[in-house]
Amino acid sequence: MEEERKSRRVAAGALLLVAGGIIGAGAALLMAPQSGRRTRRDISRCAQKVKTRADEKMEDIAVSISDLVETVGEKTDDLLDRGKDLAGGTRKELIRLIEEGASALEKFRARLRRM
Repeated sequence: MEEERKSRRVAAGALLLVAGGIIGAGAALLMAPQSGRRTRRDISRCAQKVKTRADEKMEDIAVSISDLVETVGEKTDDLLDRGKDLAGGTRKELIRLIEEGASALEKFRARLRRM
């Protein structure tokens, strides 16, 4: 659960960083004294860079989430195995107790027959 919160914080921080970069770059380009054609080209380049960075961050987040899912799956498998082991041990103990009870009952029957 804690890792999920950390992943969300990292994703939120990455998105805020990208958004800040976009806003800052856009403002800088719009305020710069240059031709419209050059400004549009610069905006296009900037947008392409931001897209590339965003794609990289999304890939990183996807890998993190995949790792988290894999870890949760492994932990679940471990818990299931432990539960099976515990259930098997409990079952064996229950069978042993039933057999002891049956043996004690048979001894008691034998005593009653002798009487």
